[in-house]
Amino acid sequence: MSLFLPKQMNCGQKRIRSERSWCKQGIHFFKQQEYEIIMEMSSQFPVKHLCRVLGINQSGFYKWKKHLEQPSDRLKTLAANLMLFKEYHSKYPSHGYRWLNAKIRLDTGLVMSDQYAHKICKSAGIVSVSKHYRYKKHGDPYRIYPNLLLTGLNITGPLQCVVSDMTAFHLKGIYYELTLFMDLWNNETLSYSLSTKRGDRMTYISGLDGLIDIKKKYPALKMVLHTDQGSVYASKSFNDLLPLYNIVHSMSRAGTPTDNAAMEAINGWIKAEIFNDFHVTSNENIERDVAKYIEFFNEERPAYSLNYLTPKQYREYYAC
Repeated sequence: MSLFLPKQMNCGQKRIRSERSWCKQGIHFFKQQEYEIIMEMSSQFPVKHLCRVLGINQSGFYKWKKHLEQPSDRLKTLAANLMLFKEYHSKYPSHGYRWLNAKIRLDTGLVMSDQYAHKICKSAGIVSVSKHYRYKKHGDPYRIYPNLLLTGLNITGPLQCVVSDMTAFHLKGIYYELTLFMDLWNNETLSYSLSTKRGDRMTYISGLDGLIDIKKKYPALKMVLHTDQGSVYASKSFNDLLPLYNIVHSMSRAGTPTDNAAMEAINGWIKAEIFNDFHVTSNENIERDVAKYIEFFNEERPAYSLNYLTPKQYREYYAC
């Protein structure tokens, strides 16, 4: 019968048999290939003869065909979850399987293990589009204010330690500086300021004013504000305000961004998510878009460091 089969069929038969002979770990993959060939050729030749030529059990082929036409509940669930992960990845391409799994659990209540989420994302080819940065070695230990984070600061509640930094980005040829003040306890953005002026010191002061407005509600609470050694953070006008509100200044070592690693990491995520997930492409409503993102960051974005709770959820669950 094999003499009457097309030449490409004979070539495919030889290739599959040779591959099957040495790759025992991939036997299911090659069985799938053989079944697909039989399915494709079944419109031209009897299934019985095709199975005989390829050395395939005929009942095995029909079992595979039935499984294909009538998928199990498990396979249907897998397909539905795969589509769900694809949908979320199209909305949040900056993130990988762990974050997507946490976001799906937060939004839908659907609980899946990280191993299962990894299996789905690997099958669908889902990977984060964000870049991962490596920081250089520690810099000169000289500092203007002592680095209190290196002393093993014990943070047990909100507003005990706030970190701040400025991140810059370009949009449609316009330069922006975004200064953030974040509570290190739950990664919540407490205050921020946006400016189009390079080196604008008022963005730092404006952000600090927002933080002070919150601090005024807790005058007895001692707060540590950790920053880098930027010129505005080291300026007299900035530091003269801090003691008035029971705020102690802490600084990273020069040229050592890893001393403020949490803030540096957030800066990277913010720029990735604003453009990749929120699809901000216009300067027209940039202030509104940033405000919407900060709200999303605080209330809807699960964080790995918080066991995939949002900053708001963490504060509500654990704040005394």
